[in-house]
Amino acid sequence: MGNQNTLWGIDLGGTKIEGVVLKSKEDPEVLIRERIDTQAEQGYDHVVSRIKLLVDQMAEKIGYRPTSIGIGTPGSTDPETGLLKNSNSANLNHKPLHKDLEKVLSIPVYIANDANCFAIAETRMGVVKDEFPKAEVVFGVIMGSGVGGGLVINGKVWNGKHGIAGEWGHIFLDEAGEDCYCGKHGCVETLLAGKALERYYKSISGKGKKLKIIIQDVAEDNYAKQTYDRLIHFFGKGLSVIVNVIDPDVIIIGGGVGNIPALYDEGIESVKEFTFNPEMKTPIVKPKLGDSAGVFGAAFLGA
Repeated sequence: MGNQNTLWGIDLGGTKIEGVVLKSKEDPEVLIRERIDTQAEQGYDHVVSRIKLLVDQMAEKIGYRPTSIGIGTPGSTDPETGLLKNSNSANLNHKPLHKDLEKVLSIPVYIANDANCFAIAETRMGVVKDEFPKAEVVFGVIMGSGVGGGLVINGKVWNGKHGIAGEWGHIFLDEAGEDCYCGKHGCVETLLAGKALERYYKSISGKGKKLKIIIQDVAEDNYAKQTYDRLIHFFGKGLSVIVNVIDPDVIIIGGGVGNIPALYDEGIESVKEFTFNPEMKTPIVKPKLGDSAGVFGAAFLGA
C-alpha cells in the first residue's frame, strides 16, 4: 500500500494529543492510533515539539512519513494574520501555530477547530454518511463544557472570512445570560453549556448538582424542572437561528449536554416554535463516532 492515499490527523487537546492514520478517504480504516500527553504547562514551543514527536512516532511505526496532515485545535486560525485565536488553551493564542507546524513537519498542514473536525468526521465517516448521504450542508454542534459549532458544505469545512464560521456558541441569546469569557454577555454558551446549566441550578436552588443528576431529578425537584425548561427553551431559540440563516440539511449534536434524550423530542419542538417556516423538517440527530470524531475529522481536512 502506497502512502499517497493515507489520511493523517492530529487532535490537539489540553491534556492529550491524539494521532491517527486512515487508509484512504474512500476506505477510512484506522491503520494507526496513538496518544501522548500534551504537557501544555511547559509552554507553546514544547507543545509544537510534542506534535512533531507524535508524528515521528507514527511514521516510524507505519514505515513512511505523511505527505500532508490535518490538525484539529481548540480555537481557530485568523485567515489574515495566521495567528490562533479564541482558544481555551491560552498558551496557543496569538501564536502562528499553522506556520510553525509546517516548518517543523516540512509538509502542508491543514488546521480547523474541534467543532469543525467533529462536523466533517460525522459527514464523511459518521451519521451523515450513513443516514443522510445526499446532505450538502451540515451543521455540527458541540454542547459540552463550552458550546461550539462547525459548518461543512459539500464535504469541506467552511471557515469564513474571519475563520469563525459556525461559531454558534457566541450568538447573543438572552440578557439574562451571564458574562462570557469572549467579552460579551448572554451568549448561547452562557445558557446551554453544561457548566452554565449547573451554575444556573445553583443560583436558584442554593445547591450544587451535576447536570446528569439535575436531569434525572426533573420530576421531583422544582429547581431541576426550571433548569430543564430553560435548557429546552434556549436550545430551540438558539438552534432556530441556525435553521433560519443557514437552513442546513442536517444538524448533529455532540458533547455531553447532547446526550440529554429530551433534546431530540421536546428540544426539536422548541426549535420549531422559533423557526421562520410553517414546518421545521431539519433532522437534528446524535453523532455516531463519539470521542473519535475530532481526530478522524482532522484526518479529513486535506482530503
